[in-house]
Amino acid sequence: MVLFAKMQKLVHADDFLFRGLHLMGNTSNDVGSNATTVAVAQLPGLNTLGISMARIDFAPMGINPPHTHPRATEILTVNEGRILVGFITSNPENRLITKVLEKGDVFVFPQGLIHFQKNLGHEYAIAIAGLSSQNPGVITIANVVFGSNPDIVGDILAKAFQVDINVIYQIQSKF
Repeated sequence: MVLFAKMQKLVHADDFLFRGLHLMGNTSNDVGSNATTVAVAQLPGLNTLGISMARIDFAPMGINPPHTHPRATEILTVNEGRILVGFITSNPENRLITKVLEKGDVFVFPQGLIHFQKNLGHEYAIAIAGLSSQNPGVITIANVVFGSNPDIVGDILAKAFQVDINVIYQIQSKF
């Protein structure tokens, strides 16, 4: 998304205001989480500033599934709850780096690396993320691989994941 800066005389206070970050997102979904994004699309005053943020709400045991931000590093602060976080280093190591975070803890996910979060508790959890881009993008791995439109041909995924093609069809049917 490319946005152009407004002429100064057309700028108004609402370009720099986002309301609602205090509201819990709807976590009644298959993964038990919701991200309320505050990027340039929601807050035009972020244009050209290179920053954005999100509130992530987690139902008990909910996850923010493996995903990546192609244009941003993410820094996450836990506001409530106990959250397992992790990222995977790039090829050839593909090493998993994880940590359990408590309220007040901060963790960084380097730009472009696949990462995730999981609420370890039986209560709701909340985290705030800062991102180093006004338009960080998000690529949720399972959605992209198994929910593309049109589908990636089943035999390609079966070979890539080294499973029977019927397993791929079953997974694709969920997306």
